[in-house]
Amino acid sequence: MLYFQVVILAATVMLVYYCEFTDTFSPAEQGFICRDPTLTKPDPGPEQNSRMPPIILYSVVSGLPVVLISGVEVVIFLFYYNSNNFYEQEKVVVVGDCCYVNPMVRRTVHFLGVFVFGLFTTDIFVSTGQMVTGSLAPYFLSVCQPNYTALGCQDTAFFVSQSDGCTGDPDDIIRARKTFPCKEAALSVYLAVYLACQRNNLPFQMYIMSCVGSAVGRLAGPFVSLSLVSLALLTGINRVAEYRNHWSDVIAGQGIGAAVAVFLVSSCYY
Repeated sequence: MLYFQVVILAATVMLVYYCEFTDTFSPAEQGFICRDPTLTKPDPGPEQNSRMPPIILYSVVSGLPVVLISGVEVVIFLFYYNSNNFYEQEKVVVVGDCCYVNPMVRRTVHFLGVFVFGLFTTDIFVSTGQMVTGSLAPYFLSVCQPNYTALGCQDTAFFVSQSDGCTGDPDDIIRARKTFPCKEAALSVYLAVYLACQRNNLPFQMYIMSCVGSAVGRLAGPFVSLSLVSLALLTGINRVAEYRNHWSDVIAGQGIGAAVAVFLVSSCYY
């Protein structure tokens, strides 16, 4: 069973690689309406110029769960190390008929493994949606730079369907065709919901509330959980404020991230 799970995770990682770092898949080429006001926002520039640049977002999404989950599991193990109830619930298990794994290590690897799988799955869902829809960004016409005279755009309602209707930089045009769903919103909400949702004896008990709250105070869990959710929502709002995505892109991305997190928490933990 362990080896089968490793194969699934490896296949997921490979698919993410092809979606993110190769040109194997290209977004669909949608047409546009001449001078469409929903597509004429100014170009916000590269993602590195955003108030939430990719290096910060991806560092938080990948690093925070490792620090938080590992820290929480260490605290739980230290607090309940001498508890008989702890050993009744968390047995030392055998992996592969050869290795004995400490309960703390098993739980940490389990939580982080499921998180990584869900993170890559969310990325795949979002990338697939972007490739299939080819939805246009609010700044599409600013980077497309269409020649309205050559395209016959005397009427503002004229629909341009030519794939070669743009004269701008090809890389910027491709970037402007990959907005639905919003990947940044999906990954940030997935992180927040995954860490906040944990099924215990009660349905969807807060992971942080149930693990940390009892040890350092009742307000610690809700504070951290609400902070994560708030930051995830602010990430989506920032995408709209910078004209990088439409509201529909952000809402769809948040829905995908939340759905993947809730599904994994409800089906893989208990």
